[in-house]
Order: sequence, then C-alpha cells, then structure tokens
Amino acid sequence: MTVRKLIEWDEVGTLFADGMTIMFGGFMGVGTPEGLVSVLLEKGINKLTLIGNDTAFPNVGVGRLVSEGRARKVIVSHIGTNPLTGKKMIAGELEVELVPQGTLAEQIRCGGAGLGGVLTPTGVGTIVEDGKTKMVVNGREYLVELPMRADIALLKAKRADKAGNLVYERAARNFNPLMAFAADLVIAEVEELVEVGEIDPDMVMTPAALVDKIVLSRGA
Repeated sequence: MTVRKLIEWDEVGTLFADGMTIMFGGFMGVGTPEGLVSVLLEKGINKLTLIGNDTAFPNVGVGRLVSEGRARKVIVSHIGTNPLTGKKMIAGELEVELVPQGTLAEQIRCGGAGLGGVLTPTGVGTIVEDGKTKMVVNGREYLVELPMRADIALLKAKRADKAGNLVYERAARNFNPLMAFAADLVIAEVEELVEVGEIDPDMVMTPAALVDKIVLSRGA
C-alpha cells in the first residue's frame, strides 16, 4: 500500500492544534519553513511550546509566532536576535528555557534515538545545573540532560522526491535532520519536488522513512 505524503496547503492546518510542542529546524530563520509558520498564524494556533536553536527575528521564522503571542514557552539556545522574546520573558508573558546549543542538539538526538539522556559537563557549577541530576564519572562531574521530543517537527528542505527523501541547502540544514527523528509527526516544506530516483542516494540528508508529510512551498 502506497502512503500519500504530498499534501496541499489547505490540508496542513488540520494537522495543528493548540498546546502542541513543535520543533522547527533552521538557524536565525534560515532553514525554517516560513509557509508552515504562516499556517500556524492563519489558523490561530495558540499556547505552543517551540523548540529550536533560536527565535530568529521579530518578523522572520518562528519569531512571528512569538510576536503574535502564539507561544507559551520556547526552548532555545539564545534569544539575542529577537528583542521581543526578551521583553515578553521579562513581562512574564512567555516562558523561556535557555539551553546550551550543543546540549540542545544532543537532547534532541537522544529523543530521536530512544535514549534516556546525555551526560554533559556543560553547565556544571552554574545556574544551568539547578534542579538537575548530577553524576560523577571517572572523577568528573556531569549533568544528566533528558531527551527532548515533540508532537510535530517542521522542516524546510531545498529538494524532495515524492517518497519524502530530503536535501537541504548549506546552513539551512541546521537542526532539520536531527528533528526528523524526534517528533511524532514530521512535515517538510520543500522548494522543489522531483520523482523518486532523481535524487542521488548519496545526497539524501533525511531519508523518506522519517518524513510523514510533504508540502510544496507557495510560489515554488
């Protein structure tokens, strides 16, 4: 039985609901699926928990969700490029959990691999360790960082075939492949769609088995 992965934009909104935890790929908006973010805004989806490297800029990427007050919490490695995130945090309108970038990547990787967590020395002796389990291995202290998963991962790919094999463009690859492993539903917004067999297997960065839905970028 062939599973239909390619969907139309009017179907995308039916996949979202208030209160979801959503992972989004990219770095400062590059590699974040703007079209999928637009659907979240258009459908009025609210009370989201967003997991990603950063909150981009006020009018770019998931920064738009922060600006419109659609997020209740963000888990990111920094918020410096989006002053609205900081203002909402200080005002008590948004919960912000800051996680060192490498630790964030490893927590997502653990979530995708079914592991119980990762040991890291990053944050030992700082406020990062508050409330966390510590372990000593070979005389060195580590924090136990727990795995992260999401209801949905929103990816942005340069190219896909109809089976769902994905290729990213340069820095747009950031976090996208990791998140494909760590969500219950994976949706990829793609700029170019080709037939199965047209992508060299050596170029595939996210295999089709991890991708549930594909939508072609508006205007593509």
